[in-house]
Amino acid sequence: MSRSAKSQPPRTFESALAELDGIVATMEAGQLSLEQSLASYKRGTELLQFCQQALQDAQQQVRILEANILQTLPGAEDKD
Repeated sequence: MSRSAKSQPPRTFESALAELDGIVATMEAGQLSLEQSLASYKRGTELLQFCQQALQDAQQQVRILEANILQTLPGAEDKD
């Protein structure tokens, strides 16, 4: 994979997680040069940030959905 392809943001959470798993496995194998290790570490941190943001976004969506469901339940107003 070229350097420019590596710096591209992942398309999905799942693709980012799969790439991150591959990076971890490669680094754990201990076959990378120092430069390759640093580049892999940098890419791994980018992927980690992407995954963390995707999870935060999903959590926010769940909170919103749950709030809407709770507001529309019959008798929800009586519980305050």
